[in-house]
Amino acid sequence: MAKLKTHKGTAKRFKLTKKGKIKYHPIGKSHLLTGKRPVRLRHLRKAKIVKGKKNKKYLRRLLPYGKS
Repeated sequence: MAKLKTHKGTAKRFKLTKKGKIKYHPIGKSHLLTGKRPVRLRHLRKAKIVKGKKNKKYLRRLLPYGKS
């Protein structure tokens, strides 16, 4: 069977944890920061875990060689 290709755009935005969860950094922290409240910016600092069965399934197909 042929090797599967990793979707490079997805690989740059999402990382897999040791337990196989999909981690990402939320959007909205690059510019126009003066209009955003400090609490919101603090929340945007932390990495988030992908929720939703359908999203996880789709991302796993784009990242075939990560830990399942």
